[in-house]
Amino acid sequence: MRPTFDGVLFFPVTPFTESGDVDFDALSQHIAKGVEAGPGGVFIACGTGEFHAMEEQEFAAVVRTAVEVVAGRVPVYAGAGGSVAQSKRFAVAAKEAGADGLLLLPPYLVEVPQPGLVDFVRAVAGATDLPVIVYNRNNARFTEDSAVAVAKIPNVIGFKDGTGNFDQVARIVQAVTEQVDPDFLFFNGLPTAETTQLAYRAIGVPLYSSATFAFAPDLALAFYNALESGNDELTQKLLGAFFCPLVRLRDTVPGYAVSLVKAGVTMEGIPAGPVRPPLIMPSAEDLDELRTITAAGRAVLADALTQAV
Repeated sequence: MRPTFDGVLFFPVTPFTESGDVDFDALSQHIAKGVEAGPGGVFIACGTGEFHAMEEQEFAAVVRTAVEVVAGRVPVYAGAGGSVAQSKRFAVAAKEAGADGLLLLPPYLVEVPQPGLVDFVRAVAGATDLPVIVYNRNNARFTEDSAVAVAKIPNVIGFKDGTGNFDQVARIVQAVTEQVDPDFLFFNGLPTAETTQLAYRAIGVPLYSSATFAFAPDLALAFYNALESGNDELTQKLLGAFFCPLVRLRDTVPGYAVSLVKAGVTMEGIPAGPVRPPLIMPSAEDLDELRTITAAGRAVLADALTQAV
């Protein structure tokens, strides 16, 4: 039931045509290119994939496309979230489309008491036998007790943090591994996770998602390999030249965590189209900055390769 995620986790964008429909040809190309680069898993139609902007039928078609393109090479997980009714329908649709598991995003933005949050996870997890990874972010913020409670749900296998509250997450990791399962999966789910992964590793969170992988897998994989091999010099150079500047650019406009990545996919040769409202695409100036940042990251890689010869 529990997958092995060996490597960077790939969160594809969902390409749209200028008329607003899903561009399935571009989606297939995008996923194929990413899988060929060697991720540890594909998380389709999640935050970067604009899950929030899809209706059920196109969501199912997007997941089915990913499953067909990946063809069993790595696990394919699909997003679910929103209202409890919608989350359950999307969970069932993901199962029928052939997904290997679910990433459960937060419920609709209401004030959420902890018992209700546990009930939400239990209801969605109970709608399918797929493995479920629970996303801790926004209004779905778990305590130690509620994290332990959801970890005890039979098909909940993982916990992904998007809060950056290291004190709380460290206590959750300790409580879940001691009280429920020492092999429970923990993920860093902050946008541009590379900038915080050193800190997350220190509190027992070894896995992370990489938005960068969607448009610059060479940079994402170089960072991952440097981190895993203990190449601190290359890790710090990539952070300084690419990842930290990318975060600074991302933080200038709400929603850039998605639209910059989508623009990057187009920049790298696959037409990903626009984002759907209420997100907006980057300005021309910000696209130029993205090109500059990406080139600076690749210059670091080229220099490292030259020194290694």
